[in-house]
Amino acid sequence: MITFSEVCKNYNTPSGPISALHPISLQIESGEIFGIIGKSGAGKSTLIRCANLLEKPTSGRIIIANEDLTSLSMPALRAARRKIGMIFQHFNLLSSRNVYNNIAFPLELCGFNQKEIEAKVIPLLELTGLSDKKLAYPAELSGGQKQRVAIARALACDPHVLLSDEATSALDPETTLTILQLLKNIRDTLKVTILLITHEMSVIKACCDRVAILQEGRLIEENEVGEFFTHPKTAIAKHFIASSILQHLPSALEKHVLAGEQPGTHPILRLWFLHGTATQPIISQLSHQFQFNINILQANVEYIKNHVMGIMLVALKGDNTKVPSAIDYLKKIGIEVEVMGYVPSNIISCP
Repeated sequence: MITFSEVCKNYNTPSGPISALHPISLQIESGEIFGIIGKSGAGKSTLIRCANLLEKPTSGRIIIANEDLTSLSMPALRAARRKIGMIFQHFNLLSSRNVYNNIAFPLELCGFNQKEIEAKVIPLLELTGLSDKKLAYPAELSGGQKQRVAIARALACDPHVLLSDEATSALDPETTLTILQLLKNIRDTLKVTILLITHEMSVIKACCDRVAILQEGRLIEENEVGEFFTHPKTAIAKHFIASSILQHLPSALEKHVLAGEQPGTHPILRLWFLHGTATQPIISQLSHQFQFNINILQANVEYIKNHVMGIMLVALKGDNTKVPSAIDYLKKIGIEVEVMGYVPSNIISCP
């Protein structure tokens, strides 16, 4: 459905040319929700703006629905863009128009009459949960409601593709989840292909089928979302995953953590279950094999696209000389281990 073929984008600046996108090749299948994640300045917004040629690539081809956008004349490109909806972080609604007329605006530009416009806008109000807000103005709406209007407007011309440029970044977490669920429902109901960019792993985890990482304008990793979380290949992928599941010690405990072992202390470990090990009886195995008494301080297990991942903070009490062997054992069975420090015995009680 969407093909980026050797797409590059350079900018000329007073200090010389800057490469925002190095050759990027990417295939997004029909009906997918495909996420692109990266830090600020990675090239995410440039790539998504190239998708509908709001930014013209310096070189390469962009093919949507078997049509090479980079080869089209301006009139043909304008026609092609009508089948590519776009939603933005800050909604871009017309403050002088109510909800109904904001959604109707692109239809008016395309020459639809009022009866045709009504036949399209009313179902979109229902789909996005805005039927009771059709006469309200943007100033009267919450952030989530404004984004729903923007989504409905992007769908007005029956697009094949929906582009989402950080569409949830201005929303609170609860509203973000409702918007992501709406996007999934739109994909399932209208059979559109969705390409979204974000810097939040929670968005990728909640919504996407596949994901790619951009770093300094380069595509460095791409995978199905479940595989991406449980089998990250690059350091930046591991960093993003860690940021989404990382658990910290309680502040009351953290102030007692020592960097190194001292007499009368025992270690605190962070265990990462990223390779299908989250359902193994790790605690009983450690206790039986190494004679540790174990205090579980925090734990979290998640299911992502039929893959299991999790993280656990534990304190070990026993023979500290066995800790290196226990860590080696955990690593051999696919668990990543971090020694967070050592805590005096009177701070944490282990059986």
